[in-house]
Amino acid sequence: MTASNSDTDGDDTDTDRSIDEDPAARTPGGGAAPEPEPIEPAAPEEFGLVQAWWGDGKGKTTAAMGMGFRAAGHGYRVHMLQFMKGGADSVEGVRGEYNAIAAMPGFSYENAGHYGWHGLLDGSADDEHEAKAGAAFERAESLVAGAAEADLIEPLPLDGGPDEGVHMLILDEVLYAADRGLVDPDDVVALAESKPERLELVLTGSHVEPAYLDGVADLITNVRKVAHPFDAGHRARRGTEY
Repeated sequence: MTASNSDTDGDDTDTDRSIDEDPAARTPGGGAAPEPEPIEPAAPEEFGLVQAWWGDGKGKTTAAMGMGFRAAGHGYRVHMLQFMKGGADSVEGVRGEYNAIAAMPGFSYENAGHYGWHGLLDGSADDEHEAKAGAAFERAESLVAGAAEADLIEPLPLDGGPDEGVHMLILDEVLYAADRGLVDPDDVVALAESKPERLELVLTGSHVEPAYLDGVADLITNVRKVAHPFDAGHRARRGTEY
């Protein structure tokens, strides 16, 4: 008995396709992208959780900003306040995310960091780091207070100031500032517990587990490093790290 050859005896539909056919046309979506809709002010129905993103892996800030862009794409008001992101000698003053956020309706940011990174012997003074981190935390408290005074069940003006209320507040690297003793972890807990019910609060940073957020944060994600180009001597790259 001769075995059947599937290449010759089977269905040749796939092999008969033209090699010139666009591969995207064979994807489930047929290569078509959904039509974008105008971004109009809207209000989320299910916001109100506390998220914490920590770990020694790359991607904590990136994940938070990705959620910010997703929320802004639905017409929700988003603001990102960055702690300890003033720059370093390997990073330009204006980063790609700043330009992208500026072009996105309803998404705003502000930088409250010191030039350099605390504890990296880069010439930056620890007391200046602490002063800037303290001021940033006071700013975070005022933003949470502004959200408490706003009606987060209703749409917010996309061009309104963050003090007038936001649906999502990202405090980037605040956990790192707490880990370094620049802000008090107890104050971070108090801030999370004092936020209005409908505000989505996203906290990022720290290579050390923020155990003080157990029972406080609804989502805690450990971004774990398996390999990192920094360990091989690579510096921050434009378009990936900034």
